[in-house]
Parts: sequence; C-alpha cells; structure tokens
Amino acid sequence: MKQPTLQDFNRLVEEKDLEKIKEELKYIINDFEQSKKTEFRFSENGASSIVSKDFILDELDQIIKTRTIERTRYYLKRFIKSLSEVKTRKTNDINLNRWKEYDDIITDSLWIIDKRDQSGAHKAVYWGNFIPQIPNQFLRRYTKKGDWILDPFVGSGTTLIECRRLGRNGIGIELNPAVAKLARENLKREQNPYKIRTKVLTGDSTSIDYYSELEKGKINSVQFLLLHPPYWDIITFSKRKNDLSNAKSVGDFLEMFGSVAKETYPLLDKGRYCAVVIGDKYSSGEWIPLGFFVMQEMIKRGYKLKSTIVKNFDATRGKMNQKELWRYRALAGGFYIFKHEYIFLFQK
Repeated sequence: MKQPTLQDFNRLVEEKDLEKIKEELKYIINDFEQSKKTEFRFSENGASSIVSKDFILDELDQIIKTRTIERTRYYLKRFIKSLSEVKTRKTNDINLNRWKEYDDIITDSLWIIDKRDQSGAHKAVYWGNFIPQIPNQFLRRYTKKGDWILDPFVGSGTTLIECRRLGRNGIGIELNPAVAKLARENLKREQNPYKIRTKVLTGDSTSIDYYSELEKGKINSVQFLLLHPPYWDIITFSKRKNDLSNAKSVGDFLEMFGSVAKETYPLLDKGRYCAVVIGDKYSSGEWIPLGFFVMQEMIKRGYKLKSTIVKNFDATRGKMNQKELWRYRALAGGFYIFKHEYIFLFQK
C-alpha cells in the first residue's frame, strides 16, 4: 500500500463534500486493513512518530461514522494532531493526543490482577515481594524516563527491576543483608536497555542518612516514592528490633513507619507522587485497620491523598492449600477472609 501522509489527511479537512471524504476514507481504511504492518511512521517538519495500526483504524472508523461535515472535520483535525503532536504532562511520558493507546494503564480504583508477572528477573521466591504490575503501573503513569525512584522497603528488588525495564533510575533500601544480596542478584539477571542506574543499599530505612546516600550518587531529589512496608507482624522478616515486622504494638509499628515517611518526604519533588502498598490484619479476633492508620501517618506529614485503590489477592503463602480450613475458621469466628490490600496514592 501507499501509506497516506499527513498532507493527505489535511487535504480531506479542506474537502467540502462529506460523501467524497467518506469515500476516500473507505479506501484508506481498506489499505490499512490489508497491510501486514502493525505500525506506521508519520513525518512532518523533520519530526516523526510511530503509530499502531489498531489506533489508526479505531480513529478512522470513528471519523467515517460521523454524520455532519463539522463533526467530520473536528475528528480529522484531532486525528492529524495525534499523528503529528506529542502532548505530555510534566509527571509522565503519556501522549495525551493518543491516550486511547494506553488501554493497559489502569484508571479505576479497583485493581483485579489475575496473576503476577514472573518474566525475566521477577520471581515469587521472597515472601515479602509484591506483584510487579504495581510499580509498573505507577512508574508509567507518574514518572518520566530518567526520573529517580526511591523504594525504602525494596525487598528482593521488584521496583528496581521495573525501573530497568522502563528507563527510570532507582534506589532501594533493604534492612536484611541476605535479602539485599538477593535483590542485587535479581538485578544482574535483568537487562538494562536504557543504561539507567539502580542501586540497592543495605540499611535501616527508619534512620539511614538519605541525604548522604543521594549525595554520593549526585542525586538532588527523587521524583517518585514507593513504599511497601511489612504488614506489621503478619510475616516476620528478621529477628532485628528495628524491623517493622517485629514492632511490639500497632503504635510502635506506626511510629517506625512514620519515621520513614518523615525522612523521605523532603527528598520528593513538590507536586510529585508517592504510593504506599499496605494490608490490614487480625489480632485477637479484632480487625486492625492498618492500612488506614498508615494513610493517616502520611497525611500528618504533609501529603495530599489522591486515591485509595483496592487490589485483590488470593492467598498468602501461609494460607496456600488451606482454603477449607480458613473458610471454617471464618464461619466459626464470625470474620471475613482477607482478599484485598490497599494502595494509597499521595501527592506532595
């Protein structure tokens, strides 16, 4: 096929006969449909953009269904702009002129994710790691290529693996030396196509000298914070007293978490975002709303709550193959089995 150019579409905008516009569009649509290519390049004034075949066909289909010449011209002009102009916000690389191409970016507050991504270096061998789709969603929506990401509870490195895949720089802090070593080994297995920097620090996120560590890397600030702390004592990650999973009470847990929130707040650029992934727990027959307690700790330190996201999860490793037992316990004890966790999104 001879690919239509931007000039061809501009010429259609000037056409006064609606039927002639639609007749030509039918030929253009047919050519795109018959093509084996899945992407097409459009160029203008030395700049070029690559556009998916599906996006083109969806837009042209909408144009051809219009009933008035005014509406047809409006959609044609919008289509031309989507091929020739990039419109992004300062906090991400999403081209809003082609927003329909990002249908895999979640904008609902309920996240139903069937299974975790286990591609590449992502492995579900560490008890405390979260699904890679969480950092993937946030990094694509709230950061730009080359931004700096800080994860004070990096665990086995899930966030930093996603940083490598998406072209973001990342720093992670891990209290347990063995787990920090695992994170570094995982990162070695992940390719680094964008040549970005990722670093795992072994240290206590409640007391580490963040400014000193950033200064070593000549980093002035970070553009996104992602916090995935232990869900208090649901899983004990070490025997260390400064481990949040060993907090003696919910008050102690919140004080320790609050220290991390306080120390990292100044590092984040104004107007940028922070996400906290946290779940609730039961204690002595009582539901402890740990998630909402943590949310309040963040708000007290100056953050503005932007969204509360509820994400599903099926079974923890401790409850695997025990569904019948836990169902019996729920019926006998008058409670409900956890099937969700929270993701709180904040803006500085």
